[in-house]
Amino acid sequence: MATSTKWVLDPMHSEVQFKVKHLVISTVSGFFKSFEGELITADDDFEDAEINFSLDVNSIDTKQADRDEHLKSADFFDAANHPKITFKSTSIKKAGDDDYKLVGDLTIKGVTKQVTLDVEFGGSTDDFYGNTKAGFEITGKINRKDFGLTWDGITEAGSIVVGEDIKLNINVQFAKQA
Repeated sequence: MATSTKWVLDPMHSEVQFKVKHLVISTVSGFFKSFEGELITADDDFEDAEINFSLDVNSIDTKQADRDEHLKSADFFDAANHPKITFKSTSIKKAGDDDYKLVGDLTIKGVTKQVTLDVEFGGSTDDFYGNTKAGFEITGKINRKDFGLTWDGITEAGSIVVGEDIKLNINVQFAKQA
């Protein structure tokens, strides 16, 4: 019978970044500073791992306080009513040597949609304390309007202030639990 292994996200060695076009001509980057996650694997195989991840909307940081407050408002994430963004995997399949396709349910602002993300396994090793760590880079793109983030802020000249596509770049390190 296969045993399962639990891995817990190491927030000290992980980051969640997003990028979105501003006025369709330049890119604004932001981070979420508070998040947590775990994955459950059968033996030490990451294929078909069960992944749960959540982040705190109030931890958004685009290096501009007024913009961060606007993003937390009902125009965008509505953090007061929807303080968490969550992801729950439905499948993870090998797509190459160290590459996987991750499919799961992403919930933003109370709307759940299936998304597919690309995962690159960076490897695993033991740290100075004998803890086994595994690293992953997860990338993908979502359309914010699919999740009810519909504010465009059209300028007087008719330009859309915020692009629809959000690029995700998530680097995570998980610690194997004894």
